[in-house]
Amino acid sequence: MKTNQAKKLLKEGKPAFGTWLSLGSILASRFMAHTGLDWITLDIEHSLVGIETASHIFATIADAGGVPLARVPSNRHDHIKRVLDNGAFGIVVPMVNSKQEAEEAVSAVLYPPQGTRSVGGAAHALNFGTTASDYYLHANEELLVVLQCEHIQAVNRADEIFSVPGIDAIFVGPNDLAASMRTADGKPPSPTATREAMSHILACCKKHNVAAGVHCGSAAEALRWAEEGWQFLAITSELKMMLDGAAQIMAQLKGQQKPAEIAKY
Repeated sequence: MKTNQAKKLLKEGKPAFGTWLSLGSILASRFMAHTGLDWITLDIEHSLVGIETASHIFATIADAGGVPLARVPSNRHDHIKRVLDNGAFGIVVPMVNSKQEAEEAVSAVLYPPQGTRSVGGAAHALNFGTTASDYYLHANEELLVVLQCEHIQAVNRADEIFSVPGIDAIFVGPNDLAASMRTADGKPPSPTATREAMSHILACCKKHNVAAGVHCGSAAEALRWAEEGWQFLAITSELKMMLDGAAQIMAQLKGQQKPAEIAKY
């Protein structure tokens, strides 16, 4: 059975760099799988992707030697089981705000006796390059469990949430976290409050031997977070990379000094 190289990097205390897929394009995913990224997460929470397309994308990434992950729509047992049965090497679970929610997510990933995942499917073994029986025997060791800390409630409960056995990484969604920290009149949190929240997350991750992760806007930003000890680092998305490239070309054509600001994706 294949080794989950992203999980291996995190266990070794090294950074693992990846990106987000939001277009739902199998062909684009195929090209991205050959770029050398340590992992690639298919966003099923906010995109148009259905399970059939998702299964093809997982296979495309796995066959290229990559690590396909899935951000599930929500923390539900059926969502988690279905993406894993169809070949994902791990999951990213949004809005985990309590210890119980963390326990439920981990349980849905793992086969008994550690968890409650039911036995079935075939694509999972194919993507890991093994037989179904071997997959059932070793899946608990190789699947990557990433829980999102993207609300101030999760930050306040970080110590208890991150203590749940089976979590490999905690992933911060900066935009959602900032939105949850707005003042009553809608003002965004101060830079100091944001840094304190991020520092608390990192400290709790280190305490419980869990990799800390965050979504970054550029490679330079990802490297800065890595220097601080963050490991699970997402760099924009395939859509943002495409738009950034187009913006740079148009800036050159129009004689601008720098590309116009475009939305974050």
